[in-house]
Amino acid sequence: MLKKLINIILLLSLIVNIILGIEIIFTKIAEKKAITQIKAQQINEKALTFAKLFVEKVMQGQNEISFEDRLQLENAVREVNDKNIFSQWQKFTKAKTNQEAQEEASILFLLLLNKILY
Repeated sequence: MLKKLINIILLLSLIVNIILGIEIIFTKIAEKKAITQIKAQQINEKALTFAKLFVEKVMQGQNEISFEDRLQLENAVREVNDKNIFSQWQKFTKAKTNQEAQEEASILFLLLLNKILY
């Protein structure tokens, strides 16, 4: 009788441990998913911040871009932390003509839009 009781307790303990192990696995999967979503949101926020600044200061700007605005844009584009976007930003800032600047700005904006994750 005592042996049966011990076997039942061991079996129940094993079942509980298996259930808890499965729960831990599901929790880890959910945690990784949440971390991925948070990182995507951070990337989106930085890309959108730069895009907003770019539209406000460059595309809608009536005057030449001030040093402070350019510095703000430069810092924002660095925050995006994307080599292609930064490289395109440099091409835009080195444009010699309005036509060239418009083309580079268009490419830059497309890169930003593609950077935004869903």
